[in-house]
Amino acid sequence: MLTFEDVTGYFLKAAASIQLMTHPEYWTNARTLEREFACACHVGMCEDIEQRSTCTMSFGWGPLDTVLSLEGPSGICDFFHEPEQDCSHQHTATIPPLVIELTYTLPLQGVAIAEETLLALIQRLRLRASEHSKRTIETQPGISMVLHENRLRPEMLTLHQRVELPIWHPDGLHGQFDLHHFYARPQIDEDEKSPVLLPDDPRPEEWIPQVMVEVCQDIVQVLDALDTTLSYNTSSNS
Repeated sequence: MLTFEDVTGYFLKAAASIQLMTHPEYWTNARTLEREFACACHVGMCEDIEQRSTCTMSFGWGPLDTVLSLEGPSGICDFFHEPEQDCSHQHTATIPPLVIELTYTLPLQGVAIAEETLLALIQRLRLRASEHSKRTIETQPGISMVLHENRLRPEMLTLHQRVELPIWHPDGLHGQFDLHHFYARPQIDEDEKSPVLLPDDPRPEEWIPQVMVEVCQDIVQVLDALDTTLSYNTSSNS
C-alpha cells in the first residue's frame, strides 16, 4: 500500500530528476492526527528566487489514509467488527481522492501595468497554464494588490491549480471518472450462484511515481509560462 512517506518521496525524487528545486516542510496535527506536506518549488538558483515565479505544492493526509496505508481495507473493518468479505468497509471506491494543491506566485517587481494589459495578461496566463498542465482539473488566476501612495497597484500574480489522485480506488486513475460504486459490480460465486462482493485491492504504488513525474513536469511548464507571459506583456506595455 501507499504511505505518506511514499507520496512525498515520489514527489521529491521526481522533482530532482528534472532539476526542479524543492524546499519541503512537514507537519502533524496532534489533535486530528492529520499530516500535512508543503513544498516550495522553483527552477534556477535559490539566490534568484525573489525575481522569478515559484510554486507551492501541498496536500493533507488524514487518519483514514494512514489506516489504509498500514492495514489496508481490512484494518478499517477490524476497528468496527470482525472482518466480513462483503462488508462495505472492505471497499474503497468511494473514498475521496488525494487532493494536491498547486499555488503559483510571480512578483511584479513594481512594474506599472495598465488595467487592460493586466486583464489580457491574466487571460493569457490562464490559457498557457491550462495548455501545459496534464494532471490539473482547474486553473484559477488572480492578482495580489498593494496600497501605494493612496492607489492600489498590482503586487503579485497568483495561480491556483488542483490535482485529484484517486489513490484508494481499485481502478487507479480510471477511477477518477468512475460515476458508479465499484462494489456495485458483484462477482458470482459458482457454488452458491449468488452475488459476492470481493474486497478492493488498490495498488497506487504502481502508478503514483509516474504521475508525480508528470506533476513536476507540469510545474516546470507553468513556471516558465508565468515568467514568459510577464516578460512578453511588460515589454509590450513599455
